[in-house]
Amino acid sequence: MKFLSTAIKRPINSRLARPISIFKQPLQAHRMHIQSIPMWMGSSDNYAYLVVDSKSKKAIIFDPANPDEVTPVLKKKIDSGEIILDGIYNTHHHWDHAGGNTKLQEQLGKKYPITGGKDCDSVNITPSDRDAYKFEGITITPLYTPCHTQDSICWLLEDSTGKAVFTGDTLFHGGCGRFFEGKPEEMHTALNKTLASLPDETVVYPGHEYTKANVKFGISVLPSEAVKKLEAFANENKETQGKFTIADEKEHNVFMRVDDPIIQKATGETDPVQVMAKLREMKNNFK
Repeated sequence: MKFLSTAIKRPINSRLARPISIFKQPLQAHRMHIQSIPMWMGSSDNYAYLVVDSKSKKAIIFDPANPDEVTPVLKKKIDSGEIILDGIYNTHHHWDHAGGNTKLQEQLGKKYPITGGKDCDSVNITPSDRDAYKFEGITITPLYTPCHTQDSICWLLEDSTGKAVFTGDTLFHGGCGRFFEGKPEEMHTALNKTLASLPDETVVYPGHEYTKANVKFGISVLPSEAVKKLEAFANENKETQGKFTIADEKEHNVFMRVDDPIIQKATGETDPVQVMAKLREMKNNFK
């Protein structure tokens, strides 16, 4: 697995997660390459992600919502023979994630399979929850995480060198998505059961660059060393995608620490679901 060229080699906060073995391997041994494509930076700050199996050159693109920014990147790689685009994947149906599906196909001049939740634009493949399958040398597992939308899917990708999860608007570095179509218990399940159960070394690729805003709220609730480290990193780096693991999130993400006595005191709640509900309410009103 090859991460973003700016990615650091070790998780930032976690003492539990180990560095992924790719960094000890020669380049020819890499299987999964991940490239972020920033979109609408300065406004909604979205990310699309291109994932390439290096041996076959086959590739898939996650959430290419703004084709005007994504197509030039893909077309250059397709025309040069660097990749063979094989499909479009979505994390959920919102326009800033799935709204570019049709236009991207038009600009590339080819119909591609579109895999995602049932409400995504032009979707024609909706796999079952946790029904893992192979894409060349990569195992793909869809993880249903309803709450932000009811069709939200986080995508776990694994190969022989590491694991990555594409979390859309469910999990951000230091935060989570709004509960537009769901309830607090659903986000609690999504974050603290489904995603928290992934191996600690799984690298997180969120749908937006929201880390600075998230950590401002997080440190107001939990001024821990882990949250302070996230704050320092966000202040020093314009992009933070792919720089943290699930283990890191369990340390610095207040929405994944609903059992923490300090957070319970801040929210005035002790039941995990009620803590989640109160945290989201506080975040929504945070200035």
